[in-house]
Amino acid sequence: MSEPRPAHHQADDPQRRLRPAALIFEPPESLEDEEHFFDLESMEDPGELLARATELAVAFQEAADRATEFQAIAAAQLADPKRFDSISPAVIAERADWSEDYARKMIEFGRELLEGGPATE
Repeated sequence: MSEPRPAHHQADDPQRRLRPAALIFEPPESLEDEEHFFDLESMEDPGELLARATELAVAFQEAADRATEFQAIAAAQLADPKRFDSISPAVIAERADWSEDYARKMIEFGRELLEGGPATE
């Protein structure tokens, strides 16, 4: 899993709850029906439901980890002092809705990724 991970976002915080981005393989008509989620609600076999829900959970976690890596790379690029338009960790934190300390960690993580350093597992 990717490190660092945004720990300050709470799922039960209504101000932080965002609608997830549409996935390219989910049919568009299913997006209008909030009860529809990858056809899981129509599965009657609990074994099949568990297997499919587990596949989706793993896929979403892997996607979230990969997205976090891209956030870190972008943060590192934005903070690069070699750039004429370099921005501070405080500005990056504000843009990404992070704490400044978390932004610094993400910048460091992004630099490691850009240098081919420790990869996430």
